Amino acid sequence: MEKIIWNQSFSVGVEEIDRQHKQLVNILNQLLGMEGIQVDSEIISDTLTRMTDYADYHFSSEEKFMKENAYPDYAAHHLEHVAFMRKTAELSIKTMAYQKTIPSELLAYLRMWLIEHILVSDMKYKQFFEQKGIH
Repeated sequence: MEKIIWNQSFSVGVEEIDRQHKQLVNILNQLLGMEGIQVDSEIISDTLTRMTDYADYHFSSEEKFMKENAYPDYAAHHLEHVAFMRKTAELSIKTMAYQKTIPSELLAYLRMWLIEHILVSDMKYKQFFEQKGIH
């Protein structure tokens, strides 16, 4: 599966959030490069865990920015984060229990969700934070 290439179109204009998004892309790209490796591999397990842990850290950080600045669409954005964590956990458990290799379904979901979330959902707050002078 094709890796994600970071470019300026992914920038939300907040340096800390952009840095975290880049880290998420890097971790996901590591997974995308591992197709065919056995699921019970420690590398796969560690990388999936690192991805979900970092996503949780990032979501908390992003939501803190939103709450501190009274972002009006915070509740809906938070629900997207919750749905991602649930779906990722569900797919990861299913993968570990029933598959020998990482299914393309999991990789495709992670890749699609991250790209779409940054380019669509996160871009909704870009102008809001710019107007607040947050960079």
